[in-house]
Amino acid sequence: MTDYDSIWRMQDEIRTVVNAVLGECIWDLRYNDHRMAIELELSIALDDEQASDLCCQFPIAADHEGVGSKGSKFTFYL
Repeated sequence: MTDYDSIWRMQDEIRTVVNAVLGECIWDLRYNDHRMAIELELSIALDDEQASDLCCQFPIAADHEGVGSKGSKFTFYL
């Protein structure tokens, strides 16, 4: 059973970190039920060092997936 309350709280925490570190640049933030992960895509592309620095700020482990259709993509496995 999926605990959507925990997912929504984690999305809020992710949004807070991104807004504090980079400003409002979230293109897409959603839960992928198939992967059982939260997916984040920014509206800007970060270099590897910037992406690594951002990953260190999140409350759970984040994987930098590279660049998507709009900007840098990250995955948070729950």
